[in-house]
Amino acid sequence: MRITDDQLKLFLLDSNLVPKDKLEEAAAEAVKQQKKLGETLLASKLIDEAGLQKVYAYVLGIPFVDLTKEAVPLDILQIVPEPIARKYNIVSFEKQGQNLKVAMLNPEDLQTIDFIKKKSGLKIVPCLTTRESIQATLRSYEKSLKAEFGDMLEITAENPKEGDDHGNLEKMATDLPVVRIVDTLLKHAILQSASDIHIEPDEKEVRVRYRIDGVLHDAMTLPKDAAAGIVARIKVLSNLKLDEHRSPQDGRFKIEKDDYKISFRVSMLPVFDGEKIVMRLLDESAKGLTLEKMGLVGESLEVVHREIKKPNGIILVTGPTGSGKTTTLYTIMDILNTPEVNISTVEDPVEYRMPRVNQTQINPKVGMTFAAALRSLLRQDPDILMVGEIRDEETLEIALHAAMTGHLVLSTLHTNSAAATLPRMLDMGAEPFLIASTVNIIIAQRLARKLCQECKKPYTLDPDEAKALEKSVDTGEIFTYLRSQESIRNVMGNAKSLTDLTFYKPVGCDQCGGEGYRGRVGVYEVLAMETNIRKLVTQSATSEVIEAEAKKNGMSKMSEDGFCKAVQGITTIEEILRVTKE
Repeated sequence: MRITDDQLKLFLLDSNLVPKDKLEEAAAEAVKQQKKLGETLLASKLIDEAGLQKVYAYVLGIPFVDLTKEAVPLDILQIVPEPIARKYNIVSFEKQGQNLKVAMLNPEDLQTIDFIKKKSGLKIVPCLTTRESIQATLRSYEKSLKAEFGDMLEITAENPKEGDDHGNLEKMATDLPVVRIVDTLLKHAILQSASDIHIEPDEKEVRVRYRIDGVLHDAMTLPKDAAAGIVARIKVLSNLKLDEHRSPQDGRFKIEKDDYKISFRVSMLPVFDGEKIVMRLLDESAKGLTLEKMGLVGESLEVVHREIKKPNGIILVTGPTGSGKTTTLYTIMDILNTPEVNISTVEDPVEYRMPRVNQTQINPKVGMTFAAALRSLLRQDPDILMVGEIRDEETLEIALHAAMTGHLVLSTLHTNSAAATLPRMLDMGAEPFLIASTVNIIIAQRLARKLCQECKKPYTLDPDEAKALEKSVDTGEIFTYLRSQESIRNVMGNAKSLTDLTFYKPVGCDQCGGEGYRGRVGVYEVLAMETNIRKLVTQSATSEVIEAEAKKNGMSKMSEDGFCKAVQGITTIEEILRVTKE
């Protein structure tokens, strides 16, 4: 069944999938490096993995399957045990009579095929697939949370633990059923791309919820007996005091596997029925984000790139908690993080670890506040400073003076819009001339859920919907803005109003877990400090006046940016109205 390099080369020449001259170069390179031709073609990006596997399948005379968008029934999937599937990259996906179709990367692995044949008593039909396809299907093993919990909960319920002494708590935290329950909760949160896990004790049960794409979902209800063991286990993982139940505690721990590295930030809070746990998940293995991927486009993106290149001044990111401010700051720092500059941060807490960045965690108990840490950092010869959040007048004053003395300062503030940030700084006691001369740019943002591209459904606004929409936004102003955008000119066509445009609704499918949404995208307004805006700040102008002037300078409001993304089918009108309402 093995395909030789000569066979592969002949087929690629006949099919014209790779230009002849490039193929000859790749063949010579493969001989030189003593590699297979297929590996060399993949490395030089002359063909992608799916294309190469299709070629192999054709030459071998076996089917090729792509399972990335298929939902494999759990009973079919489990015919091949999970450890075998993971170790040998083989998954079962279809059963017809006595025939079992399996997708694999290496159809020459006759030993594994024979093992599955003996175990299942079925005739095995091998199919070729890609690594991405195998990985997507492997996740399905772990989708059924309730099924996985059944036996664990029975064991836990049969052996309730009494007492509250330290030794008993320690034993409880290391009991196998409790360890498995916590491990499974964490594993499913990672699989479902949750950003937070909430474990909330009630009078008779423990409720587990996951925040996915900014919305909380019920994941599991556990018996009250399991609560003490779960709390003890998470305290052990986070290195917290086991016998402290009356005071809040904060900690963190990390899970590292081959395909991910997740840091968990743990917060314990005493409540009436026990201790509530909230864990924030931070993906440390995530590929570096770019401002474009986050949703910044067009002129807003150009303005941000221009302003962050300046050697001094303040860059502010604003929005409510959970709107992605820290992620934006880290993305900007990633762009600026070169060997020529010294970047230092003051954070509460340190969320992501970055190479070559000096990150300081504040600790008010010992006097290490934002202001004290920032004052010390200025003696550390920094080029760029990142302050997690400007919370008080003292921190704001030091940040402004740091920007005045030749540093680039990045920070966040809690305000509803970009224009409202400037009066807020004045309210905090900053001098108008200092704000006007140091602030470079203000980025206000929200996170909207992205539509699942597999099941979204097009529709147009009917007159009643258009009338209802007018109560929330200025539809005429929105349409004029959309007309002015080069990037969506092909979508706009000859539309005369919003009712002529196509928008999209969520439906729900296997790919998005029936939600209709999958992932999130940023919605932005970017206020650059032009001369006319600086002049208004020195006159202590209101946010309305500043916003009107910024609009004349070409600033797009968050709602306008959101509607631009709704027209492109990235998100929905409902999502934009939900996240941009003030």
